[in-house]
Amino acid sequence: MQALLAISRGIDRANAFIGKAVIWLILLAVLVSAGNAVSRKLFNLSSNAWLELQWYLFGAAFMGAAAYTLQQNEHIRIDVFYASRSRKTQHWIDLLGHIFFLLPFVALMAWLLWPYTVQAFFSGQISTNAGGLIIWPARAILLAGFVMLVFQALAEIIKKIAVMRGLMEDPHPFVSAQEQALHEVEELAAEVQAVAEAKK
Repeated sequence: MQALLAISRGIDRANAFIGKAVIWLILLAVLVSAGNAVSRKLFNLSSNAWLELQWYLFGAAFMGAAAYTLQQNEHIRIDVFYASRSRKTQHWIDLLGHIFFLLPFVALMAWLLWPYTVQAFFSGQISTNAGGLIIWPARAILLAGFVMLVFQALAEIIKKIAVMRGLMEDPHPFVSAQEQALHEVEELAAEVQAVAEAKK
């Protein structure tokens, strides 16, 4: 199990590095958008390539951060049922959800996207928009994102089993919405008190 945990830590580090790095693509997309708008307004120059580049950048940021989001337990979940269960039951829900829903879905998507990407690469497929970009980088971004999710799903399964067997601390202890709200109120009250004392 220790070898599997070492592998999961390696996956975590790689996906965390990529997830944090792609943040900069958002800034780049904003700059491209602003540059395109300025050139269109001032010089009456524009291109579908610039618009598609924005989509590529946003897609890369989204797919590049998806595995890191899963790692940080920040993915969307419906708490109506989950929140009212014991922590042990929550672990089982997470484990079975990862094994029977998450992992098969992301593995299937990666499997289906591989030939889809390769075909676009070798055919030199180009966007149907006038002046558009080549298609394969967008498909490669999708493929890479789902491959990262496959590895992260495996890492999460390993960690969940280790937590349930008492081999490691729970990296994401569950906090209910009420507890989170109370914690935020306490932090805000402490900040207000600190500011009030600093003014005295």
